[in-house]
Amino acid sequence: MKIERLPLNALRAFAEAARTGSFKSAAHRLGVTSGAVSRQIKQLEERLGVPLFERHANGVSVNPAGRLLAEDVDAGLARIANGVQLATERTRETTRLVISAPPSFLQLWLLPRLNEFETQEHDIEISLDADSKLTPPVWQADSARLSLRYGRGPWNGVRSLPLFDDALVPVCAPSLLAHSPINTPADLLDHSLLTVDWSSQQRREFPGWKAWLEAAGVSPPSALMQRHYSLYSLALDQAIAGRGVVLATYPVVADRLASGVLVRPFGNAYVLPSPFRYELVLPATGSAPPAIQRFVDWLVDEARRFQEETLVRE
Repeated sequence: MKIERLPLNALRAFAEAARTGSFKSAAHRLGVTSGAVSRQIKQLEERLGVPLFERHANGVSVNPAGRLLAEDVDAGLARIANGVQLATERTRETTRLVISAPPSFLQLWLLPRLNEFETQEHDIEISLDADSKLTPPVWQADSARLSLRYGRGPWNGVRSLPLFDDALVPVCAPSLLAHSPINTPADLLDHSLLTVDWSSQQRREFPGWKAWLEAAGVSPPSALMQRHYSLYSLALDQAIAGRGVVLATYPVVADRLASGVLVRPFGNAYVLPSPFRYELVLPATGSAPPAIQRFVDWLVDEARRFQEETLVRE
């Protein structure tokens, strides 16, 4: 199909919906109504002759054809955005910022929110480095490198700003509960337990399913059957597909809980506090360039708002 026959607005709506797993969230990001997103995606599906989403009572989920298209559309839109940026002359000097963060937190919490800051600031160029290792932060005259980390300060040779505490909650797809209800914590032993292996650089043990079950009053079997993943995005894909229950750090699933593609089978009950929290790691000395300081202020405010509005509590 010729590219000129594909509606650009529909492609943008599709890309946002595929990324967030929700027409409603995509509409919020694009500043339009959910109905407009739905119509645009329907128009795109009709042009292609291929359905891109599975519609169900609790929302939508991107199907295999949609996932394939989303990868190319994201890449194409990114190239367009990059070309526009290069073609546009800037009268102001650009400050460069590199943000290093764990891959899952970067993808599932920071990236969906970063567009808000970038639309407000046009003189800062942000690059993202998905890395679980702590990269030393640094200030320079026109650039900086900062780290977002999951742990508990103090960190050697740097200073840190706490963003928000964390809690571990079981989450699953609504379709799983429809076929196999989960009424008590012990019912989880009849399901596939999905877990993400978290490696702490601070040599502190990170709680998993055994710790959660014990806290919920269930004696776990000595050989607890689990499926292990290195990234939350992988485990969440399986959970969204109805293939198990994942014990998740709350911030990485907050958007998917809000969209309805994932649910908490016990509601606000059985929350396991995490020994770690999310922190912004800064150089121990020196001052941030003005544009970088505006980013720091924005991030701290965004984290505060997130904790006040959505972060689970016991």
